[in-house]
Amino acid sequence: MRILHFVTGGFSGATQVAVDLCMAAHNTPGMEVMLVLRRKRNTDVKRVQALRDQGLTVHVVSNWLHAMTVWELRKLIRAWKPDVVFAHGFSDHIWGRQAAVAEGVPRIFHVEHNAYERYTPRRLEQALALSPWTTAHIGVSEGVKTRLIELGFPAEKCMAISNGIDLRKFPETLLPADWSAREPAILMASRFARQKDHASLVQALHVLRGQGLTPRLYLAGGGSTRLRHKMESLVAKLGLKDQVIFLGNVPDLPQRLAAVQIFVLSTHWEGMPLALVEGMAAACACITSNVLGAREALLHGVDGLVVPHEDVFALAAALQSLLQNSAKAEQLGLTARAKALHIYGSERMWTQYQALLQAPT
Repeated sequence: MRILHFVTGGFSGATQVAVDLCMAAHNTPGMEVMLVLRRKRNTDVKRVQALRDQGLTVHVVSNWLHAMTVWELRKLIRAWKPDVVFAHGFSDHIWGRQAAVAEGVPRIFHVEHNAYERYTPRRLEQALALSPWTTAHIGVSEGVKTRLIELGFPAEKCMAISNGIDLRKFPETLLPADWSAREPAILMASRFARQKDHASLVQALHVLRGQGLTPRLYLAGGGSTRLRHKMESLVAKLGLKDQVIFLGNVPDLPQRLAAVQIFVLSTHWEGMPLALVEGMAAACACITSNVLGAREALLHGVDGLVVPHEDVFALAAALQSLLQNSAKAEQLGLTARAKALHIYGSERMWTQYQALLQAPT
């Protein structure tokens, strides 16, 4: 079976899921796989080459015009003749499915990675028009599946398969033997983008400072340079430059997560947030915003804390409760890790995708 995955080349969470699925198929007897990335301004040629070095067949197509993207993808499909195409994310799932339909691919899957995408009436019309040729519309969480149905995608074709992470990166030996060995600091691993709410977290840190609490905040991730500079300006304005460390992209995120006590995903919307699941797998005490996609990962008060969206004072109060009650923070972290290990592994995700591929047509 030949399987092609088409996704943004921006190395977002959607890209990582597509890569993980490609690697799983690559290591499965009887399957061949190709990864096609749509070029973005931040497409990292070194990361592309690293994937090729792992044995993946990777192609990068144009992002100059959508018609050009579709045409280049059609040429690859025509030459390689895949049995299955997975088109990931908005609006790549439109261009990917258009190319697959035009070339007569037998099975076509649309994978939606966020609960709230910027569908204009025209884009939604294009997406829905491809549904008759689409085998299934896959939401990466139950919340995303629900949103797809609300948008008008046929309910009988909508399903949920939760994203997963490579749990091998989070062995027991990664974790400090004692909670007190972890720095009482906060880490948020997320690219700088309109979707993410770094501002509320920085402002919550300012509230804590007024209460005499001055934990370090590590911000890991790349993304928009403009938005990062905007956040750096806010940090300076609030007098927090001695507390906030901008790490950029880091190659050792699991180690950094295991070295701190608290992980925060402050966000405006999500699909199935891999960064939050990684924080859980590292046994951090986790906090996230009460938005579709993110809130599904944590059961408030049991394996993490869920705070109202954009509520700076509620976020500050949640952080204060964890910083001042280490026993509570440790218990939340251990429960979160157990949940991540049980539910959110990439192997479990691949098992569900594999069952989908093996289902009778």
